[in-house]
Amino acid sequence: MWVKYEGNNPTGSYKDRMVAGVLAAKIARGELKEGDRICEYTGGSTGTSLAFASSILGLKFTAVTSNAFAQNKLESMRAFGAELVLVESEDSRLTPELFEELRITTMRMVEEEQVHYFDQFASPDVRPSYKGIGSEIVSEIGPEIDVYCAAVGTGGSLMGSRDGLFAAGAKPKVIALEPEQSPRLTRGHGGGHKIDGVALGFVPPFLDMNLIDESRALDQELAFETCRRLAREEGILAGSSTGLNVAAALEIASELGPGKRVVTIACDNGMKYFGGVPFSSR
Repeated sequence: MWVKYEGNNPTGSYKDRMVAGVLAAKIARGELKEGDRICEYTGGSTGTSLAFASSILGLKFTAVTSNAFAQNKLESMRAFGAELVLVESEDSRLTPELFEELRITTMRMVEEEQVHYFDQFASPDVRPSYKGIGSEIVSEIGPEIDVYCAAVGTGGSLMGSRDGLFAAGAKPKVIALEPEQSPRLTRGHGGGHKIDGVALGFVPPFLDMNLIDESRALDQELAFETCRRLAREEGILAGSSTGLNVAAALEIASELGPGKRVVTIACDNGMKYFGGVPFSSR
């Protein structure tokens, strides 16, 4: 199995690719200009990327987020100058109800305050921004890839990476991943979980199930333990969604046996997760 590591992007996340692509397209079309305010509901990785890019481009950014996400992510957004609107989660779990409240709060702000909605969930510029992940994988290891698997948040990364893989000549089986605690894709219902950035409680618009070969759910505790193993055994410090990805890739590789290639992605740098899962109890 191979892991595409994205933790060396400017804010330590593959979300930097998406933010750069979407903002560049919006500015080129004249939809955004210096001094404008944008807003988005975010668990912190997209928000940190947006705050970072906004500070460079002369934009203002408001993040609608929650105490349920890693505290370090919230502090990262503030450090880059973002304004935070917090929606409280009493038990710090990520639930479909929480994501809906985040969405409602954001839409209200867009309507009442006339700010620009970034729209990481439906902007047509999102999916193409991730295409480079797939092409870079093929350039490094070649097109002979049997499986590509990754967790689903907005679905933009999985679909964009798939586009890049296929455009570069690879034809892998594509597997969408989610935590067992929120099995929307595999069992049809959401639930509370603690893996930032994935399993939003609904099937995201970007996710084209006609192009997905399989959906698979894994226990979040296995994802957390895999994060800790990655740090201790491989020197890879990554977040909980990466733990889910790698745990699934190991499972799939074991099922396929020798001579096959399974590829997944390390979404971000794990330093943003200190003080929360998966590292706080160790």
